[in-house]
Amino acid sequence: MNYPIFSKEHTSLMSKHLSYELFEELKDLKTANNFGLQQVINSGVENPDSGVGVYAADEETYHIFKDLFDPIIEDCHGFSKQQKHISHLDSSVLASDELDIENQYILSTRIRVARNVKSFPLGPAINNHQREQLEKLIYQSLSELTGNLAGHYYSLDSLKDSEKAQLINDHFLFKQGDRFLQAAGLNNNWPKNRGVFHNSDKTFLVWINEEDHLRIISMQQGGDIKAVFERLVTAIEAIENKIAFMHSEHLGYISSCPTNLGTAMRASVHIKLPKLGLDMVAFRKITAKYHLDIRGTQGEHSDNLGAIYDVSNKRRLGISEVECVQDMYEGVKALIAAEKAA
Repeated sequence: MNYPIFSKEHTSLMSKHLSYELFEELKDLKTANNFGLQQVINSGVENPDSGVGVYAADEETYHIFKDLFDPIIEDCHGFSKQQKHISHLDSSVLASDELDIENQYILSTRIRVARNVKSFPLGPAINNHQREQLEKLIYQSLSELTGNLAGHYYSLDSLKDSEKAQLINDHFLFKQGDRFLQAAGLNNNWPKNRGVFHNSDKTFLVWINEEDHLRIISMQQGGDIKAVFERLVTAIEAIENKIAFMHSEHLGYISSCPTNLGTAMRASVHIKLPKLGLDMVAFRKITAKYHLDIRGTQGEHSDNLGAIYDVSNKRRLGISEVECVQDMYEGVKALIAAEKAA
């Protein structure tokens, strides 16, 4: 294995921090899942426009390759190797009245977390047999949920045409990962042992074996952010009573991508802002103040349609889940006020 040749197009945090000297120190190291430096950096090498450029195979990756991951995490999250992540999943302390009772601005609210299961490798290193066992374990746990969380599981490789059409119509069906995930090994053996679970009300959703072992999602139409958060917390607790999640005192909930460490939470709304959208300087000033990201409604790297934007929390590591949701709530409140004043 040779030191990668970085072009001027390589702008990832990996290319910034992986010096030749550090490469030589790390190049022969492997985790217990036989994951080495070449697999860690492959996505960032193959995709010069990567933002971060590294993926982990397990919690051990963050320790063995800490001299590369620590400065990347600090750059990405402003979180040092001396800090500890504190989780706080208590919806009762969230200060958030419904923002848009007349449904003039907020179309929908969605809050999700990523979770990975202890004793299994993360997606870039998991083999086909392990992925099959993982799907069975998660499916069994979800099938035991009761009340308004109870629902049905759809396996991606055995979907009926009618089921596929309905999941697409509901925006519940996830696709094969992009080129960044492909280069990280996260698309291997697609679509085997991947699936979608949702409740009868279609307000609670779980993706199995997408980028993470689980993506647990709570959503509904309108802007009742607290109700969405409460449902998510209930679901997380119910699943965690049956499955042990990968977690560390330093990094919080472990994910293959360093951007999802800590809370692994993305709290978002789809919001219509036709006037403010004409003044992106003012728009971005508000989102920067409240630590928010702006995306198109079709996800990362997509354009907005009809002046509808996907606005979500940017901070994930070093702050609690309640703070993530509060960031989003306060920022959206300010965006609506600016839209009204425009």
